[in-house]
Amino acid sequence: MNNNYRVGIDLGGTNIVAGVVDKDYNIIARAECKTAIPRPEADVCDSMADIVKKAVKKAKLTMDDIAYIGIGVPGAVNPETRIVETSPNLFFTNWEISKMMEERLHKFVKIENDANAAALGEFLAGSAKGCKNAVAVTLGTGVGGGIVIDGKIYSGSNFAGAELGHMVIVKDGKKCGCGRRGCWEAYASATALINMTKDAIRNEKAEFSYMLDAVEGDLDNVNGKTAFDAMKDGDATGKAVVEEYISYLATGITNVINIFQPDVLCVGGGVSKQGENLLAPVRKIVEQERITKSNDKQTVICAATLGNDAGIIGAACL
Repeated sequence: MNNNYRVGIDLGGTNIVAGVVDKDYNIIARAECKTAIPRPEADVCDSMADIVKKAVKKAKLTMDDIAYIGIGVPGAVNPETRIVETSPNLFFTNWEISKMMEERLHKFVKIENDANAAALGEFLAGSAKGCKNAVAVTLGTGVGGGIVIDGKIYSGSNFAGAELGHMVIVKDGKKCGCGRRGCWEAYASATALINMTKDAIRNEKAEFSYMLDAVEGDLDNVNGKTAFDAMKDGDATGKAVVEEYISYLATGITNVINIFQPDVLCVGGGVSKQGENLLAPVRKIVEQERITKSNDKQTVICAATLGNDAGIIGAACL
């Protein structure tokens, strides 16, 4: 039996991914499935337990080799009681997720907010490695935020801190899943980008729509890449969507930098795969709007180098 291995689970609004992580922060095997929300808590736990077992088997290990399991969950997560108090994107409240998973896997289970877990992963093994203060922003179904201050995850006195996606950037703006209007998440998440793209396609006046043609006439095929791909091919509507999206993303990032002044702010999640096509224009806006224009030391804005692996590694290292 070798207990140098842990399992990290990234529970997202779209996908669930489990990875077996070794002592050097390497993911040696993984398995995944669709989240398929809405459905009962027990069903989600069944799916998580199933992919954990599959990942462990792929790693040519047994559950006896696993020291413990960590789960990154979107929403307000209490690591002490190990209860998910509320998760707007998963539609759960007071979810005894650790207890339910321990019943299925017979291993100790720790939990943390998914963006906090991703921030920890980047801090330990990614783009924020060696930093004292760092912020990770995750652009997925929602907008997650993870904050590391003096090497420790900051989650506030009620474990619901760092919900960066729920700061309002447009007063009385779009309805957010949390119930407020104008949240950053409603404008800068992958979901928001997809909705912007669909709206732009619907509102096009031209006889031919490049993006509608690209999705084969079916708006259900629109994803977070659609507008970026169209922009790269010279489509004006795609370019307009990307520019609008980036303006909202940069507004929130500027706010975060003005408040926390981290050494590094790394951007992860599916949209971050656009790399410099996303980050270069964001930096240009932030440079013009940040409060520290005259300072020699500035926050480095970069892609999360671990990508979607950050949440798995962070969860495994809780």
